[in-house]
Amino acid sequence: MNMLRLSWKYLIAKPLNTGLNILLLALGLAIITVLILIQDQFENKMTKDAEGIDLVVGAKGSPLQLILSSVYHIDFPTGNIDMADAIALSKNRLVKNIIPLGMGDNYQGYRIVGTNHDYLDIYNAEMVSGVIWDKPFDVVLGNETAAKLGLGVGDTFIGSHGIGSSSHEHDEHPYKVTGILTPMGNVLDKLILTSIESVWYTHDEGHDHEKFETPVAKTGFPETDEDREVTSLLVQYRNPIAAVQLPRFVNSKSALQAASPSFEISRLFELLGVGVKLIQGLAVVIIIIAGLGIFIALFNSLKERKYDLAVMRTLGASNGQLFLHIVLEGVILTFIGAIVGILIGHLFLAVLVMQNEQGAISGLTAMVFLVEELWILVYAVIVGIIASLIPAWNAYQTDIAKQLTKA
Repeated sequence: MNMLRLSWKYLIAKPLNTGLNILLLALGLAIITVLILIQDQFENKMTKDAEGIDLVVGAKGSPLQLILSSVYHIDFPTGNIDMADAIALSKNRLVKNIIPLGMGDNYQGYRIVGTNHDYLDIYNAEMVSGVIWDKPFDVVLGNETAAKLGLGVGDTFIGSHGIGSSSHEHDEHPYKVTGILTPMGNVLDKLILTSIESVWYTHDEGHDHEKFETPVAKTGFPETDEDREVTSLLVQYRNPIAAVQLPRFVNSKSALQAASPSFEISRLFELLGVGVKLIQGLAVVIIIIAGLGIFIALFNSLKERKYDLAVMRTLGASNGQLFLHIVLEGVILTFIGAIVGILIGHLFLAVLVMQNEQGAISGLTAMVFLVEELWILVYAVIVGIIASLIPAWNAYQTDIAKQLTKA
């Protein structure tokens, strides 16, 4: 007697009850799946994007905002700082290297970031085609940016003022694409990179075309006689002592603020962790309700099938087989619910990412399966076993003579 097949036949005999139990369990497991996928990928992405950056220096304001805008490019900058202060900081004995950033423009929502070649070196970036910028208004595109915008080497475009895509255009001088990066799997994929000089000249009122042909600074700060500003600085420490002394030194200056990416992101994860735990708690409640639903369905079904179970006993089925028969129904329900829940979770994340192509979760993917998802299957099967134990025990104690006499 094939108990697995028999259990399946009983379940599909009542498709509405079976479907509702599966759906309720799937919803709870889908929530947990989405949380696992987002938390794992988001933490890995944030850690990867901040590699090689020990400190961020910018204008006074929110330290977290400074990190989000300068490292992850998902918030508005806190303001600009004088380049004279930036150069003075670069000469500090605790500083190994400083990479300036100039921001404030975009093209169709993709941020234009002015910097030097050291910024690419942080992430060990390589070119899939073309070369790194060498003159003002030459740009290098992140791989995803190039694909989404449909731009290639040699193409030109007009940047717009501001972070949002609805700002007015800087039509005085177009940018020219000189290179496209290989897929990096980090923040570079979604940026348009150029020189600091490009950002300065875009906002200048004059049109000195001689400057447009002058080679740009490939490392350090550009040489200029004018009073210039940069948005922020990415700092690399010279030694471990700098982690203690340099932030305190920077924050003592009235115009500057120092923020540690590792510290601020850890604090962000702690704040988000409260909300994640609340949502996880809601998902667990839904799963418990689903387990109770399965228990009630099996218990009620058992009352209707007392005669059937007695007949099975007369045909040679043992008490243990009847017990297994009911348990298998609970396991099949929860196993299918787990599979459906995991698929719904991945589908929901895919839709979420598609609707936020340039947001904080745009770098996530639904096409990845984690080891933790296998534990969701195990957890669901355990719920099914627990929910079916009492009905299965009642089936185990079926009295053949009593049930057949009633019939």
